Amino acid sequence: MKKLLQSIITFAIVLGSLNSISQTSDAQKATKFGYMSDPIVVPSIADQVANGTFKIDIPNGEARMGMPKHRGANITVPGKGFPKGNDALVEMQKAAQRIQGREPSLVFDANVSNYTPSDPTGAVGPNHFIGAWNTGFRIFDKSGNPLTDPALLSTLFPGNNIGDPIVIYDAQADRFIITEFDNNPNGFNMAVCQGSDPVNDGWYIYTSGFGTGSFPDYTKFSVWSDGYYVTANINATEKVFAVERDSMLVGAPAQFVGFPLTGITTSGFYSPQFFHVTDDQLPPTGDATVVYLQDDAWSGVSSDHVKMWTVNVDWTDVSNSTISDPLEIVTTPFISVFDGGSFSNVPQPSGPDQDALQATMMNQAQYRRFADYNSALFNFVVDTDGSSDELAGIRWYELRQDNDGDPWYIFQEGTYVSPYNDKHAFSGSMVMDVQGNIGMGYTSCSENDSIAIYYTGRYASDPAGQMTIDETLIAKSNSSNPSNRLADYVQLSLDPANDKTFWHIGEYFKNGQRTDVVGVFQIASDYQNDIGVVGISQPENGQLTDSEVVNIAIKNFGENDQSTFPVSYQVDNGSVITETFTNTLASGELASYSFAQTVDMSSEGSTYHIEAWTDLDVEEFRDNDSTWKDVMHLYADDIGVNEITSPVSGSGLSSDEEVSVVIRNFGYAEQTNFDVSYSVNDVVVTEQVPGPLEMDGSLSYTFNQTANLLNFETYDFSSYTSLVNDANNNNDTTYKQVTNTLCQPNSDCTDGDGLYYFSIRDLENTTGCSDDGYGDYSNMIAVLEQEETYELTVTTHYGSQFVKLWIDFNDNFVFEDDEIMVDNIEIAPGQNGGVFTETINVTIPDTAILGEHMMRAKTNWNSNVPDDACLGTNYGETEDYKANIVLYTSMNNIPLSKEEMLIKSYDNNQFEISLNSAEVTEDLKINVHNVLGQKLVENWVKNINGKYTYNLDMSFAEKGAYIIRLGNLQYGKVSKIIVK
Repeated sequence: MKKLLQSIITFAIVLGSLNSISQTSDAQKATKFGYMSDPIVVPSIADQVANGTFKIDIPNGEARMGMPKHRGANITVPGKGFPKGNDALVEMQKAAQRIQGREPSLVFDANVSNYTPSDPTGAVGPNHFIGAWNTGFRIFDKSGNPLTDPALLSTLFPGNNIGDPIVIYDAQADRFIITEFDNNPNGFNMAVCQGSDPVNDGWYIYTSGFGTGSFPDYTKFSVWSDGYYVTANINATEKVFAVERDSMLVGAPAQFVGFPLTGITTSGFYSPQFFHVTDDQLPPTGDATVVYLQDDAWSGVSSDHVKMWTVNVDWTDVSNSTISDPLEIVTTPFISVFDGGSFSNVPQPSGPDQDALQATMMNQAQYRRFADYNSALFNFVVDTDGSSDELAGIRWYELRQDNDGDPWYIFQEGTYVSPYNDKHAFSGSMVMDVQGNIGMGYTSCSENDSIAIYYTGRYASDPAGQMTIDETLIAKSNSSNPSNRLADYVQLSLDPANDKTFWHIGEYFKNGQRTDVVGVFQIASDYQNDIGVVGISQPENGQLTDSEVVNIAIKNFGENDQSTFPVSYQVDNGSVITETFTNTLASGELASYSFAQTVDMSSEGSTYHIEAWTDLDVEEFRDNDSTWKDVMHLYADDIGVNEITSPVSGSGLSSDEEVSVVIRNFGYAEQTNFDVSYSVNDVVVTEQVPGPLEMDGSLSYTFNQTANLLNFETYDFSSYTSLVNDANNNNDTTYKQVTNTLCQPNSDCTDGDGLYYFSIRDLENTTGCSDDGYGDYSNMIAVLEQEETYELTVTTHYGSQFVKLWIDFNDNFVFEDDEIMVDNIEIAPGQNGGVFTETINVTIPDTAILGEHMMRAKTNWNSNVPDDACLGTNYGETEDYKANIVLYTSMNNIPLSKEEMLIKSYDNNQFEISLNSAEVTEDLKINVHNVLGQKLVENWVKNINGKYTYNLDMSFAEKGAYIIRLGNLQYGKVSKIIVK
């Protein structure tokens, strides 16, 4: 086993070395340095309670919104970046043998917050746990009992209660540190406990005596040997900082130093992390490392990788302090972009979609020293679904360094996805224990599953890149989040008392209240005698015989070596087979065992259920003794089409669309020269696939004959295999609908069907039959007030005409049921040709979003207008206008309503969106949606010298129509563009 692990490590080292690209050995000097303000001493919490100066944080006080997430111009490019399909590492995670996790040893609620979000943070020490949130903190004993009332942050930081605290435990110094950012002046504050007891010891308070220039949003703090290191999402030259740890621990004046991050590319949000020392084993001074992801979906990034910078501080002469140019480590491709950069991403059963925290290195990046190497852990959220849907997973890394100062390389990387119910997994936090086991706490939810906090993890001896501990619940919400903001960060820390126990704090919803919950769990065993079967490697699905060998993997979780113990298996409730494992199984070791007694699995098409277990006579923990596996004797000949990967629904599909499918071999015989077909709207194409297609394998096949999808309609595809003697025809065929739409429906209005006159308030339009039954009059705007009722007058030249009207209030280019203003009013029932006019009342809701929106009017002869506003009909017409929704008082009260949004198009599908305004100066939000309602871009645009400008790169996007909105929450301008 040791030889196997050594081989894995050697392979990882070689792979990591190949993936590491050192940009240059040049280093830059610090760009800012000096002294922090002289510290003040704040009395202990116990003393403050005694003298009446303690400031209680009232849990159910006035509700408050947290600081908005600060973000610059988004440089995400729609359609750019790899992978184009699913995340390549997911299958490796799905193949992991799941080991049952132990129930958390302790779960308790640390806080009920009136702050949105609460931003939970916490760290465990030898005798205490400190939990904090956006307004305060509280100290607990190790049983979860509160030792103090909830305290406002201003208990430690006089006059400052702005929020975003971070709690860290400096294990080498045995001190707790609590931080928060500051905006008066811009900077950050740090409270360093004077001793090991955060209740009874006083605090050294270092306030923001040096300004960081711009506001330091999203500050994160790490312990290193020669300093406390700080990152921030900040619009300033200095992106990262170091403060003098040795001086702060004794309450002396402390120096600071600031550095730029050269060569960094972001999606408009800075969220790097310095490595944080997990335990009390500090590295040599210097070489503090900061890391950040780089996504090739962003402009200026050619391939997915992580960047790492090394900081060396000279506290004797801080002007000599340096930061290196970045080291690039190429990774397996990932997609870190959700919804074009929007902060509303993953659904819950009810309420707004939740922020998945994209483009963020999650709190904290951990560092740990071992005898032969140094290890670092970090993670970030990725979209694992290569289709137009999204499924959040957690991309995680363990980097290694063979010697201090050597280059870092990828030892293992994985993508964790929830194994149950297609839930999203995000907001992860990771730590490694003394044995090299990894724990990870995370958040999960879906359309059907409420927000919940779980943990997973892996043993040090597990296969690389897999989280093997089964998803284990810490706490689950019983109510929904009314906001999209959910815990901008969470935190997992390691108990220094045993270096094994993980303490995780996250945010969930209990009885309608935003609640911070702490879960305590452990992967390493505390038992002397604890073994179990963790996997059944043989037999596997395939052509099975009447004498199959059963091979199991046995792990020694305990601290004592074990030998000569019974192992057993049972198949389908048959006889129990028991044999003796006679070798010695060392503590932490994984070994395999093959039973001498074989099993009959010769019945083709049958599935066999195998259970296997150990039965150690001195066993102290039975919960992890056993495992099970289902094995199928496959049919010899059994193949089918698993998926139709292309074409996909979109706009502007052609008459020459490629059709690609994935074919799966469900049987054990290799297959060659078999037929595969696709059918679209009853046209069948059959071709022969040469293969070979191996057992349990898949291949992608692209038909030579393309499909004509030129018409704007929905196409019904099916694809299937035709294998002689196929044993199971039920898995041969798959189906898919593909819609080609510019959302410009075609209809015939030449006989008088359609809209010949359309009028509402100040908009009046007299027309004939539009070409192909679609008229784009979106340059014409009706100004409509909230809560007002207007007369809509329409004229048609043919009777039995049904009329429907939508206003796209949410600007997602999808006309939805709650946006229907007129619902299938029939004009001139039973009449034929003639001139027929109808006046219909249209009431604008009081909740209608202010600003410009697409307004679609649609008719259909002798039948209801379809629910899908993009569908054409045999007879009728569609016309597009704009509705400008204003307050009932006057649109003149809304400065943005007076301005015009201009769009210039350039070669290669480049667009410049601009809006001139001297009166409006606030940041405006830009959104881009496609015709399917998918958000491709969202970010903020600043007013620079009286002008808002956003350069939109659509060179990688699918051709077709898109809608652009620029505005604020109260008012927006919309326009349509065509990508060619």
